[in-house]
Amino acid sequence: MPNLLLKIKYDGTAYHGWQVQKNALSVQQVLQDSIEKIYGERLDVKGCSRTDTGVHAREFCVSFKAPFYPGEYHLISALNNSLPYDIKAFSCEEVDNDFHARYSCKGKEYVYYIYNGKYPDPFKSNYSLHYKHKLNEKLMHEAAQKIIGTHDFKSFCSIKADLEDTVRTIYDCSVDKDGEMIIIKISGNGFLYNMVRIIAGTLLNVGIGKITPDDIPLIIESKDRTKAGKTLSAKGLFLNKVFYD
Repeated sequence: MPNLLLKIKYDGTAYHGWQVQKNALSVQQVLQDSIEKIYGERLDVKGCSRTDTGVHAREFCVSFKAPFYPGEYHLISALNNSLPYDIKAFSCEEVDNDFHARYSCKGKEYVYYIYNGKYPDPFKSNYSLHYKHKLNEKLMHEAAQKIIGTHDFKSFCSIKADLEDTVRTIYDCSVDKDGEMIIIKISGNGFLYNMVRIIAGTLLNVGIGKITPDDIPLIIESKDRTKAGKTLSAKGLFLNKVFYD
């Protein structure tokens, strides 16, 4: 059976994250339903990540073993005819038999959007956090540089997570401004539960002057969740890229 790597993008507004749940609609369930219509059987679909309720993805990777591979165009066309408007496939290829969308992943890039306009914008409400008070994106960027590197990120992990290993490597972290939109971009070899949203909340605190860039190393060293910022809304978060060898 060919092992396939399928890439999809989705608007997560209507879904309770990627993973199948008993009493809520997930992206995985909808995708598996569409694949089942093509192959006539329920295939085991592996996702690259477990995105939370309301989180979006520009590139989400899944792998599954299929009875046959009709080619990229035919498979994607068939899938997109069945998938709803807010989930679409855009790439597919045959990969090695031992490839796994999650365990073969070498890193990810996330983007978080903060709309810093004075008044809410209905065309941005599902895809960014609205924060009306002026943010200093230059100080936020300065603080973001101090997150780069290999650290114990326990301070930036939800207390709900039960993990022994909270060390991760961040390859890059930046803050830019495009008009009234603040754009936080972060890439790394892996991320803890709610890590990106907590980092974004901490950088927001820098932007309003609640803390300084020099406080970031102290927050990291403390390994204390209460020292970092709030967990910002999921709707501003996008899984932007997934990296493999």
